[in-house]
Amino acid sequence: MSEGVWTAPGRVNLIGEHTDYNDGLVMPFALPLSIEVSADRGTPGRLRLSSANVPGQSVELRVEDLAPGRGPGGWSDYPAGVVWALREAGHPVTGADLHFESTLPTGAGLSSSAALEVATALALGDLFALDLDRTELALLCRRAENVYAGAPTGIMDQMASACCTDGHALLLDTRDLSCRQIPLDLTAHDLALLVIDTRVTHAHSQGEYGERRAGCEAAARLLGIPALRDLAPERLPAALERLPPALGPLVRHVVTENVRVERAADLLLTGAPEELGPILTEGHASLRDDFRVSCPELDLVVEAALAAGALGARMTGGGFGGSAIALVPGPRVRAVGDAVESAFARASYRPPEVRDAVAASGARRLS
Repeated sequence: MSEGVWTAPGRVNLIGEHTDYNDGLVMPFALPLSIEVSADRGTPGRLRLSSANVPGQSVELRVEDLAPGRGPGGWSDYPAGVVWALREAGHPVTGADLHFESTLPTGAGLSSSAALEVATALALGDLFALDLDRTELALLCRRAENVYAGAPTGIMDQMASACCTDGHALLLDTRDLSCRQIPLDLTAHDLALLVIDTRVTHAHSQGEYGERRAGCEAAARLLGIPALRDLAPERLPAALERLPPALGPLVRHVVTENVRVERAADLLLTGAPEELGPILTEGHASLRDDFRVSCPELDLVVEAALAAGALGARMTGGGFGGSAIALVPGPRVRAVGDAVESAFARASYRPPEVRDAVAASGARRLS
């Protein structure tokens, strides 16, 4: 019998893509879409995992046997990785029965893996009285994803799921993990933010994402700086002359993307969210042309949304598929959604899923 129910949300990143593993700035917000876990401490020494979204595929593991590279793979590596990370950090997690139910689509760039990790860690933290603060919890979840699941992601997704608050975006400095809650009330300005799932799935543990991260780290070494966060915008032209052609565009994206996050935060704090549009579109061009993590479906969303009256649009998440966002005046919401769906039909792509995104609460206990 369950000892409680916990939930952790997915996220949309408003701006600040591929900056988190470069010690940069990001600004995500939590979605109402989430993963719930019903949990109890179960049989000591045993970890039992099941999901309503993957019926008939429950997993049972010996807690003592948990180690990177030894799991069965797939979705269960994320909660199993959290148990491993907690135990490796000295927390006395002896076992658990965890049953998950999700309204988050997987592979849509909305951070379902981080939500799975954070829900698990929050539940285990309460069940075993671990007294984890939200930052510590997010760091342990990132370790589970990086080391156990083998996905070289940064800290943004876990911090967003753990720390976001209702009605706000989270301005996060990924170097020191300092946070500021930025009001994000688009409806007060007769605006909507559409999240458009291209239904092209991606997997961060695959090679392309890791190659981009490795390229950024190599560029920082060549420039003699700890991370690309340390390259001031005014020094960018000189830095690009020192780098091989393959690395320069990666650096240009990261440096200019950090500036875009600062500009976006200033606009929200001064009550001018309608001016965010060009920043979003600039960000997409940078991700498409410099970082090369877009795909034809994401580019088509942006093109069709802008042509139908969106103020700005860009891919969100790690790329290579997943979702895009579009900032839309209230009266144009239906027209933009219809335009994207029609463009996909003409291109013979799978129909996209269009949602209106609102800033929701972060992870919490439900019962």
